[in-house]
Amino acid sequence: MATAEAALPSLSVIIPAHNEETVIGDCLAALFASEKGLGQREAIVVANGCNDRTARCARDMAGAAAEAGWDLQVLDLPKGGKPGALRAGDAAASGDILAYLDADVTVSPDVMGQLVAQLAGATPRYGSGTPQVAHATTAVTRAYAGFWTTLPFVTDDVPGFGLFAMNRAGHDRMGAWPDVISDDTFARLSFAPSERHKVAGGYIWPMVEGWANLVRVRRRQDQGVAEIRARFPALLVNDTVTPPDLAGKLGRALRDPLGFVVYVAVALTTRTPLWRNAQIWQRGR
Repeated sequence: MATAEAALPSLSVIIPAHNEETVIGDCLAALFASEKGLGQREAIVVANGCNDRTARCARDMAGAAAEAGWDLQVLDLPKGGKPGALRAGDAAASGDILAYLDADVTVSPDVMGQLVAQLAGATPRYGSGTPQVAHATTAVTRAYAGFWTTLPFVTDDVPGFGLFAMNRAGHDRMGAWPDVISDDTFARLSFAPSERHKVAGGYIWPMVEGWANLVRVRRRQDQGVAEIRARFPALLVNDTVTPPDLAGKLGRALRDPLGFVVYVAVALTTRTPLWRNAQIWQRGR
């Protein structure tokens, strides 16, 4: 069996985590439940700037990791910031395939194996699973998520929010992670559409709860996209998803009028002076 595993591409899963003590255990438990058939595999939790028990909770999963055949590393960085955490994770990773997983995401048992199979090879490739938004507890988030998941960005591309992966050839071409707001946008647009692959395996991604948090997140998303456009204009050639035309917008509005109203209201609110001048977003659950 060891020989068979050695013949498969190795996998490194890098999990940046800032004050995620309540979710990191579930994230790792789901990852370690991945179906057999993976080659050598390691999980690297990068606790960055935490003032809670994130690192300790991750280390408590060492027994479960070993039982499932995973190597587990926990890096405890004194300074926060996701780009720095990504760079530290990359420096520690040894895999042929590099997957980047948010600490509040739970993966299905089959998605990692499918990504390894899809991304193996010497040419640059990027991939993600099929996302499912977790059931929201607030009505406004349920309405927003129901409409948002019908947008072309989600349905027609490989957006990679919460989980994305690339092979070594793709990572080497992309280079080191820059200090950007939207790392997933930067990663996705570093690959041509023909190099991006969505696998059937799924993962559950939680959307923030409540009106104020939705507005903060949307504002951050808009800032992240604007930053990529300004700093890395050459990547925009890889952005092939076009906004829906008037007929498409009207069709979506008629099918889900409440979701449409909530989605548009959130988008418009981010453009008001109050929110434009607000401090940078922080995650709210």
